[in-house]
Amino acid sequence: MTRQIVLDTETTGLNPRLGNRIIEIGCVELVNRKLTGNNFHYYINPERDSEEGALAVHGLSTEFLSDKPKFAQIVDEFIAFVQGAELVIHNAPFDMSFLNSEFERLGLSKLEDYVDGVVDTLVQAKELHPGKRNSLDALCDRYEISNSHRKLHGALLDAELLADVFLAMSRGQNSFSIEVEEENEVVVVETVELSEQDYAVKVFYADANELNSHVDLLNDLAKASQGNCIWQNEAAAENKK
Repeated sequence: MTRQIVLDTETTGLNPRLGNRIIEIGCVELVNRKLTGNNFHYYINPERDSEEGALAVHGLSTEFLSDKPKFAQIVDEFIAFVQGAELVIHNAPFDMSFLNSEFERLGLSKLEDYVDGVVDTLVQAKELHPGKRNSLDALCDRYEISNSHRKLHGALLDAELLADVFLAMSRGQNSFSIEVEEENEVVVVETVELSEQDYAVKVFYADANELNSHVDLLNDLAKASQGNCIWQNEAAAENKK
């Protein structure tokens, strides 16, 4: 069984080293590349205000978050949910830095110690679509995944969209192993001999009417370009040789 957790966070700002905190976590579970409906979602009281730019992105006010649980109150449930799974995150270094900052604040080891690796879908998208926009919105458009209901960023909504994008991007790649033929399997190759007539190129020559029409067309071009019809000029030069 392959268990993956598609994860997204919303934060009070862009840098945890400047004291910014997580305000929302959304997780969507995939088992054998199928959505199970078993999700994890919390709004979190960050114990500080959001920066103006971040607030414009997620719209989660300090007042709305004031009565929500603090990260320390949900961390055990979060660890139990992601334990042993592979995380799937868009721009993973961003979310992982915030989560590890919260873990460090509580004296816990890094999140990487609890999970079975991290897949960064932004890295995947850049490899698949070099030189193109690879934001979540751009990928939704590219893979025809509706995000019309996404007015503001939200961790659970973005995780749900990312799950659809991830499945679309990695479709047909359930396994990266190479299947090897059995040693005793005999491969029969049928040889077919071809004659010159089988692959000879057939040439169809223009008849008199088509040649006259071609000359008339060149004359019209020469008249319109005041004698600068390159095809007619080249033909005249060839005739002089």
